[in-house]
Amino acid sequence: MNLAATVHSSSMPLWYATRATGVVALVLLTLSLVMGILVSVKFVSERWPRFATIGVHRNASLLTVAFLAVHILTAVLDPYAPVGLFSLVVPFVSSYRPLWLGLGTVAFDLLLALIATSLLRTRIPYRAWRAVHWAAYACWPLAIMHGLGTGTDPKSPAILALVVFCVAAVLGAGLWRLASGWPQHARARLASGLAGAMVVIAVAAWALAGPLASGWAARAGTPAKLLAQARAAGASAQNGSSAGPTASGSSALPALPLTAQITGTVNTVASGGQATVTISGSGTGSGAAPVAFKVVLSGPALDDGGVQMTSSQVGFGPAADPGRYQGRIVSLQGGDLAAALTDRAGSALSLALHIRINGGAVTGTLTASSGSTQ
Repeated sequence: MNLAATVHSSSMPLWYATRATGVVALVLLTLSLVMGILVSVKFVSERWPRFATIGVHRNASLLTVAFLAVHILTAVLDPYAPVGLFSLVVPFVSSYRPLWLGLGTVAFDLLLALIATSLLRTRIPYRAWRAVHWAAYACWPLAIMHGLGTGTDPKSPAILALVVFCVAAVLGAGLWRLASGWPQHARARLASGLAGAMVVIAVAAWALAGPLASGWAARAGTPAKLLAQARAAGASAQNGSSAGPTASGSSALPALPLTAQITGTVNTVASGGQATVTISGSGTGSGAAPVAFKVVLSGPALDDGGVQMTSSQVGFGPAADPGRYQGRIVSLQGGDLAAALTDRAGSALSLALHIRINGGAVTGTLTASSGSTQ
C-alpha cells in the first residue's frame, strides 16, 4: 500500500507557496530598491538608457506587491500557523510570532504607500513624494527581519546566501549613492552612511543571536500550543502507542546522521466526516540505540478510506523520549515523506521516512540528520 494513496495533502501546497512567494518578494524588493538608487544617481550607459532603469524599478515594485499578496493569502489560509486576518492590517497582534510578523505588516504598509504615491506623483507635492520614498530604506530591512524572524528556514545555506546577496546589493548601491556628487552635502552623506552601517551591524548581531541560534522558535513567540506538542506527543506515545517503545528504552539519541530499519503500525480512525491516520513505530540502526517515531495526519475523510490532510504532526526521538523532536510533514511523494522537526530548545532536525504499508503493518527505513529540510 502506498502512503500517498491514503493521505492527500491540502496544506503543503499553501506552505510551499508561502515560502516561495516570500523569497521571491524579497528579491524583487531588493531589485526595486537598487533600481531606485540607480535612478536617483541618474545612471545611464550606451547599452542601458535611463528609462530602462525607471521601468525596471516600477515593474519590480508592482511585482513585489503581487507576490506579497499571494504570500499573505497563503499564510492566512495555511492552518498550521494562526496568523489571522486582523494582523494583516494591524501589526503586532498575531498570536504567531507577533513582533516578527508585525514587522512584515509594517513593511507591507510602507510599500503600499510607496506605490500609491508613485501612481499619484503628478498630483502631490514633490517634497511629500520624496519624503514617503525615503520609507523604502526602512521597508527593506524590516522585510529582512520579518523573513528571518518568522521563516522556518533561516539557517538554510541557500536562504542565508540569498539574504547576504541582497544585503550586498543594497550596500553596494547605497555606497554608490553616497559617493555620487561628493563632496556636496558631505555631513549628511556621512551621517547617512554611518546610520546605514549601524543598521547592518545591529541586524547582523540580532540574526546571529536570534534566528541563527538555538531555541529561536520558543523565543520568537511561537504559540505555546505548538511548542507543547512535543511534550503531549511524547506522553501519548509512552502511554498508548502499541508500536512505540516504552520508557525503559535508552534516552540518548544516536549520533546524527543516522539510518534505521523501522517496523510499526498504521491506524485510521474516522468520525463525523473527519479522519486521522496514525503511523508509529521504532527501529535500530547498525550499532545504534533504538529510536521511535510517530506521524499523525488529520483532515476530511475520503470515500476511499483515506484522508485529505489539512494538518500533520511528526514526533521523533530516542526510545525513552519519542516526542523529543516535533514538527510536521513538508514533502509527501508515494511512500516517501520528509519532515522538519525541532526539539524543545529549538534545534532543527530533518527526518525522512520511506514507508511500505501492508494492511496494518508498516516497514521501511528512517533517516535523520541535523538541520532543517525547509
